[in-house]
Parts: sequence; structure tokens; C-alpha cells
Amino acid sequence: MIKHWSQVEYLHETVSNPNIHLRGTHSYYSSAWTGSFEQSVVRYLYGDDYSRNTWVSQWPVDQLHIGDYVCIGAEAVILMGGNHTHRMDWFSLYPFAEVITDAYVGKGDTHIHDGAWIGMRAMIMPGVTIGEGAVIASGAIVTKDVAPYTVVGGNPAAPLRKRFSEDTIARLLALQIYRWPEDKFTALRSFICAADIGALTNASAAWDREHPAG
Repeated sequence: MIKHWSQVEYLHETVSNPNIHLRGTHSYYSSAWTGSFEQSVVRYLYGDDYSRNTWVSQWPVDQLHIGDYVCIGAEAVILMGGNHTHRMDWFSLYPFAEVITDAYVGKGDTHIHDGAWIGMRAMIMPGVTIGEGAVIASGAIVTKDVAPYTVVGGNPAAPLRKRFSEDTIARLLALQIYRWPEDKFTALRSFICAADIGALTNASAAWDREHPAG
């Protein structure tokens, strides 16, 4: 396969690891110059082709949850907790085999919510939650949760700005646009690809009136 900067891998078509959970069919990885999403992005997660046929996990496996309409840039890294056997509260960080189960400290599941954008070569540390519509700048090292519709960057990543006002963010979250039926989302795409929260709210209400549930 010839690599190119515009190459797109839709995750629902390629992901096979049972510990990666996808919601929807629109999230993608820009696999330019690299291997596939599972080969190059997700690190230290049991359940890939090699580990599932080679090892039996000695501890509960942290899970990766990815929402819909998530955009992941080339060479990003999502670091999972499978290799966390270096206890900083012990004098030695070395993962000696005879104490490996005691050395392991889980970090919890990692969540990347709907509509988030992970920039090129960003790194997401284990157990982090990235909120709806958040933006992770290229090269950022994310060590803490990121609030919805917030732009973060740097090492360690820190908030740079909110994408919208607090009122607009609250109204967006209340609308739950990424939970809409596909036909509603498609019909109102012109309002979603804009920045008028009033128009979007009114269009949503009008669509609901014309398409009553049940």
C-alpha cells in the first residue's frame, strides 16, 4: 500500500481488538506514513493479534472507548495501561517477574468522546477522558481529563482556550447532537457546520416536531 498524507482509515472497518469499543461509524485515523490504527496508535492494550494468542492477562484489562465523529491525526499515540508495572512508590521501578502482579497499578479506562480531534503526534496517557468536541493540539502530551469543547496543548497539555462560550457549550451538550438519529444529523448538517447555536437549537426543535418519536 502506498502511503499518502490524505489516506483515511475508518475505525469501524478495521478495529478487531475486543478491548477497543467504538460508537458509530464515522471516527477515523489519518494513517499517513504509518501503520494502521491498531498497529501504530494504540499501545500496550491486551487483545491485539499478538497478545491474545501469546499471553493471558494477569490483571483486569483497561478498556478504550471511542465515540463517533472522532478525528485522529497521523502518528498520534493512545497509551494504555497494560504495561504499567513500574511502581513509583517502591524503591525500585524495575518490573521483577516474581512481583509483577503487585507491581501493576491500573489507570482505568480511556474515553475519547464524540466529535473530538486528536492532532498529529499527540499522546494520550492512560485513564484520561477527552470531552465532546475537544481539540488536542499536535504534539501535546495529555495527562489529565480534557473538558468538552476545550483546546489543549503542550507538555503536559494545558487548556489554551474554549472553542465557544460557556453558555454555547452548555447548550451544545444539552442538544446531544452526536446522539441524534442519522437522518436528523444529516438533515441539519448545515446548522452543525456553522456557529449559530440559536439557529441549531431552533432547527433541532423544528425537526423533532416534524418527526415525532414513536
